Amino acid sequence: MLIGATALLLGGGGLAAYATTALAGNNTPGATGHPHTASAAFTISCPDVGERLRTVPRSAQLPVSKGLSALDKQVHDAYHKMMGGGGTAVMSPLKAQREKTIRMMVTAIAKNTKRPGYLLKMSGCTTKPVTEGAGAGGNDSTKSVQDGWYQGQNPTQDQQGQQQGQDQQQGQQGQDQNQQGGQDQNQNGGQQGQPGGPSPDDFVDITSVQPNADAPPFAAPKGGNASTGTFTTECGRNEDGHFNSDNVIVTPGVSNGAHHTHDYVGNKATDAFADDNKLAASDTTCTNGDQSTHYWPVLRKLDGNAEQKPGAAQDANVGTTLTPATVTLTFRGSQVGQVEAMPRFMKIITGDAKAFTNGTKNANASWSCTGFEDRQLKDKYPLCPEGSQVVRTFAFQNCWNGRDIDSGNHRDHVAFSDQNGVCPNGFKAIPQLTQRITYDVPQGDSFAVDSFPEQLHKPVTDHGDFINVMPDQLMSKAVECINSGRKCD
Repeated sequence: MLIGATALLLGGGGLAAYATTALAGNNTPGATGHPHTASAAFTISCPDVGERLRTVPRSAQLPVSKGLSALDKQVHDAYHKMMGGGGTAVMSPLKAQREKTIRMMVTAIAKNTKRPGYLLKMSGCTTKPVTEGAGAGGNDSTKSVQDGWYQGQNPTQDQQGQQQGQDQQQGQQGQDQNQQGGQDQNQNGGQQGQPGGPSPDDFVDITSVQPNADAPPFAAPKGGNASTGTFTTECGRNEDGHFNSDNVIVTPGVSNGAHHTHDYVGNKATDAFADDNKLAASDTTCTNGDQSTHYWPVLRKLDGNAEQKPGAAQDANVGTTLTPATVTLTFRGSQVGQVEAMPRFMKIITGDAKAFTNGTKNANASWSCTGFEDRQLKDKYPLCPEGSQVVRTFAFQNCWNGRDIDSGNHRDHVAFSDQNGVCPNGFKAIPQLTQRITYDVPQGDSFAVDSFPEQLHKPVTDHGDFINVMPDQLMSKAVECINSGRKCD
């Protein structure tokens, strides 16, 4: 999604052979027969330029979009060369490329607003050690989701401090082991292991996970003043095959700006070049006339099928695209009072496509199985019993600053309430969207979400996107249903 953190989601031809595991050590077979090891491997971690953007004037939007996409591809290409035996020699040319691109972005922004010179300090990257079996920062995926992982609340200051400490330690380890990593790669002919990820250790048997969440619908408002109604919009499950590798929110105007394939429901016109007018004039897959756009990275069956289309094989995302079994889109209320209407064309991103290298500050992945949804995973894929479906759930931000329909980093204009349902100062409650998607997948560790190559298809990188294009009358109906405690569709 946003730029930076590593090679976090992303061009080149036929990159199906990315290695995710050891630079050294003895390989042992995984659950599916793929070799893997417990040794440290390395990926590339770069400062997230997109996350640090604050104000992007309209005149600078296209140059910034092109710059963000270019930065992703630069990391992608450097990672490919490093895995091919280039070792750490790739890091200096990568920094030079990033310096040039970031300077172009800064110049474009500075023509109509304050010059963001701080971005110029973000060109340097490091290698990050990857220990197989560890999630982002080594998080415990059975930890209670009530700390904010499912509900979406921001981490506590203590949690943020711990994560920052982990990130700094990992960055230092990457620098310390940089030289040895390059030598080991060259000696061993490159990294070895399961191509492209994920690791067998990224999966866990859902029946072994202790309950850590409320029963469905998890985020249902509680309390005497809560707005307890719901509004559900039915938009299908992408039976029409609406796919592209664009990201109209983060990189508008740039083809293949996401460098991974997105699944779409709702607005039929959504691609990189769909402005508000085009979205407002479009047909929709929703049965109630809702023209909103909903999208997320596709889930793939790991069968080696190299689909030759943007965001797929040439961006190291390999396997047959899985069509969801169900897609449920529900808006819920607030624990402490009534909600206000979302403005039309508001854009919201939840989760972080680069969470494996960025850390978990913005991560909001939630994985489970039907029949076991009181057990939510944030950095593991679930292995479901026979007859149970894999479930992905995205609970979106439920507070708005009351002014902006978007922001420079696509996050600052919205926020999560705290665990008591209270919005941050200056923010007001809006309907909380929950995207719930289920899949029939083959048994075993046989699927993965699309990602940037350097993110290694880690489940913590899962994310969802939403553009509100509800007609005003329909949004009013949704708000009235939620605030009056009714269930509507």
